[in-house]
Amino acid sequence: MTVRLSDGVIILEGACLLDDATILLDLMLAHPAATIDLDKCTRLHMAVAQVLLAAQRPVLRPPDDAFLRERLAVLLPTVAN
Repeated sequence: MTVRLSDGVIILEGACLLDDATILLDLMLAHPAATIDLDKCTRLHMAVAQVLLAAQRPVLRPPDDAFLRERLAVLLPTVAN
């Protein structure tokens, strides 16, 4: 599963495709305090990126993928340590 909830964190892993946008949105609505972990995300469908950008949910760990980190993660808030 590419989008899942674990210990209050919504984790996106691998290639997150179009259908994952609905799963992500449902998890965000059901768990409004959950943060986002993009560390293992390698690819995002634009619909998934739009959900992330619209929600502006804090990111616990940015993507390891350089393109996603430099183009998407910089537009999202991060969890203050």
